[in-house]
Amino acid sequence: MKDYQTITLDISDEVAVLRLDRPDRMNALNTQMRAEVTDAVRAAGRAARVVVLTGNGKAFCSGQDLSDGGNAAKLDLERVLRDEYEPMLRAIAECPVPTISAVNGPAAGAGANLALAADVVIATESAYFLQAFTRIGLIPDAGGTYWLPRQMGAAKAMGAALFAEPVSARQADDWGMIWEAVEDDAFAEHWQARAAHLAKGPTVAYGHLKTAIRRSWENGFDAQLTLEAELQGQCGTTRDFTEGVMAFLEKRPPGYEGR
Repeated sequence: MKDYQTITLDISDEVAVLRLDRPDRMNALNTQMRAEVTDAVRAAGRAARVVVLTGNGKAFCSGQDLSDGGNAAKLDLERVLRDEYEPMLRAIAECPVPTISAVNGPAAGAGANLALAADVVIATESAYFLQAFTRIGLIPDAGGTYWLPRQMGAAKAMGAALFAEPVSARQADDWGMIWEAVEDDAFAEHWQARAAHLAKGPTVAYGHLKTAIRRSWENGFDAQLTLEAELQGQCGTTRDFTEGVMAFLEKRPPGYEGR
């Protein structure tokens, strides 16, 4: 396993836990961290059956490190987004196994939208999500204009982006922006149990499920039915499908192998 400098990656019991590890900077994203997250997610997607993204310290991620590369006002934002953010976000969105963002604290700017790129977002109740971009004369990026209206609706997305006000984890849960908000004391144990559950599930089916749901945003009804049939046909050839049926008939828990 590579010796990363801005993140840590631990794989155990089919669960890969990637921790953003610049706690002194509230895990702000710099060039090196973006490259390391991209590499680690790709590696974890091949080596584990679920990938968890979380932060070390009190924050999940405070967004772009504005001190990275010198003068922030002269930063070529289009290049950075295309060359550094886009590969990282694609690695998460296209990961072949389920991904979880375990949001352990504030998630702001690009950090908020990094969290939303995962398949499932679980946040501790004291966390919040902040689309801070208009505070410095920018628009939401790192996928924000894509995820926000799809996950919380156009009205809430527009208000969150325009006013740049924090959205609490509980609000995010109520609005459908995330999967769930969990009490702080139970947070770590809860997301670990969620990850363990997915790591023991039908991994091939999970991958096809991700594809089907994401493609539904661009497909019409007929195209989606065709895609469902194609992917379901592939699921039907797996060992896990056979095991699932046998477990159901024998009234026992299934023992999925991820194949």
